[in-house]
Amino acid sequence: MLKIVLLYINICLPFFSLAQINNTTNSQSILKPVIKTIIHKIGDSNISIKTFQYGDKKDIVFISLHDNEFTGMVETQSLLEKQGGLLIKIENDYKRNISFRLHGRSYTFDPNRMFSKIGIQKTLVNFGRTSEKAINEINKFARHVLGLFPKDLYCAIALHDNTEGGYSVKYYQAGSQYEKDAKLVTVDPSQDADDFFLTTDSVLFQQLSAKNYNVILQDNKRAIQDGSLSVYFGKKNIRYLNCETEHGKTKQYEEMVRAIYSVFEEIK
Repeated sequence: MLKIVLLYINICLPFFSLAQINNTTNSQSILKPVIKTIIHKIGDSNISIKTFQYGDKKDIVFISLHDNEFTGMVETQSLLEKQGGLLIKIENDYKRNISFRLHGRSYTFDPNRMFSKIGIQKTLVNFGRTSEKAINEINKFARHVLGLFPKDLYCAIALHDNTEGGYSVKYYQAGSQYEKDAKLVTVDPSQDADDFFLTTDSVLFQQLSAKNYNVILQDNKRAIQDGSLSVYFGKKNIRYLNCETEHGKTKQYEEMVRAIYSVFEEIK
């Protein structure tokens, strides 16, 4: 009987120990975010910025500027739980554009057009009203958001989604609306034109193109100054990626975000 018990222990104990190790490893591999809420006052409106820090890695930063574009949010956070990084999110009651009142007058702007004073002026005019004081208020907000990026930033990744046919890689092809903003364009026939990357970095362009994605390499010198984050980082020669899919295509978003980390592993 004793021999049987000892035999059972010798056979089962290694499996039990391995299970314990695997459970410990799995629990350790899931990074819980440290969440901070920052309130920035623009005129009479309080705008909430949330940061989610996963682990110690801070050189990879995701940012969500439009609160109505959330297709990739769950997939990105799930990946950050395993890979680590920082997520910055502007909260605006699920609205794309931010509105506020200043000295009794109402203003509206696109938060992805606030990273230069020229862009701020253009977006305010587009929504019907501008003033020097409003421009200064929005500029302060933009500086606040930019201040959340670390100085040793490796890559900023903007999370966006679009509507079918409303905005696609085709807009950057020769003869199209944003032709001058693009240095190179890869259009893969196997991919939906609404699903694409835009980057300021030639290496990221080459690597993602090789993985059969639609990719735009921004012409950082010629790109029109529209106040967008891509133009801001492009002018400063900082690595930037815009990951964009058609609204609701969560599986596609997950695949594309994973491809980003795969490329980082190859080139870092």
